[in-house]
Amino acid sequence: MSRVGNKVITLPAGVTVTIEKSTVTVKGSKGTLSRSIDPDIAVEVEGNEVRVKRPTDQKRHKALHGLYRALINNMVVGVSDGFKKEMEIVGVGYKASNQGNLLELALGYSHAIFMQIPSELKVTTAMEKGQNPKVTLEGIDKELIGQVSAKIRSLRKVEPYKGKGIRFVGEQIRRKAGKAGGKK
Repeated sequence: MSRVGNKVITLPAGVTVTIEKSTVTVKGSKGTLSRSIDPDIAVEVEGNEVRVKRPTDQKRHKALHGLYRALINNMVVGVSDGFKKEMEIVGVGYKASNQGNLLELALGYSHAIFMQIPSELKVTTAMEKGQNPKVTLEGIDKELIGQVSAKIRSLRKVEPYKGKGIRFVGEQIRRKAGKAGGKK
């Protein structure tokens, strides 16, 4: 039994969901998102509730049932509230700045890294004295924010000895002792 798929999605005020063939479109105050879904999965809108139903109890249908319910819920939350992901850059001399959607990162390499952020997202950088530089991504598409933030993070992954690199705010990093840690 899919527990996620059986949950009802309640629509906040100002959000509308329309279904055409196998495409679900969600409109809200922050924008519009649409996604094509598997034709086997049925999506029904009743008042301010959205239900996702599956035809059989096959393993494939059970998996798609929960998946599409979660994706549609993320679309509803995105167009009403939006999503935000913050990353911090830890390391001496590491910097971040942006002009519009062009992100410039100095990550200890011999050159600066320029990254064009998609126009659907808004990027902001903050460099305050005494704190690590922060990069914030905001938008309505949770999947796109996750993909772009993973790409930014892959430019300089956090290393386990000193903890230098790009990490998400609040993320716990497992640290290693190093060479001198084994000697007593």
